[in-house]
Amino acid sequence: MPVTTEVRVRYAETDQMGIVYYANYLVWFEIGRVELLRSLGLAYSQLETEHECILPVAEASCRYRAPARYDDEIQIETRPALLRGPVLKFAYKIWRKASEGEERKLLADGETVHVVCDSQLNKKSLPEKYAAALREMMADE
Repeated sequence: MPVTTEVRVRYAETDQMGIVYYANYLVWFEIGRVELLRSLGLAYSQLETEHECILPVAEASCRYRAPARYDDEIQIETRPALLRGPVLKFAYKIWRKASEGEERKLLADGETVHVVCDSQLNKKSLPEKYAAALREMMADE
């Protein structure tokens, strides 16, 4: 706990100043969520197809601490922070990976809040195997 996913900053993710465009951090949050579920042997695709659940984002926040730049190796740390009824919250930290002579550096941290819904956006419960796995992860903290 948390689950860590590594990615390398692509040129297309940067702006004219060579700094990662702010909205890309939200994309990295999504990568972290998907990989967290995958690490538990669960899949977003199965949640949607087999359980007819979607997880729309109801709220997102990100605090930018330092810039990420082209070709940086970053680590996305993701953990479940809350599961209450149909509401699910994930917390994230984005780090620049340590390199020779430098410690890893916190680039951003944030949260996303999701509401478990059916395809008509009616609230519903998260399937028990998903809920149990996330609760167990939160208990291990």
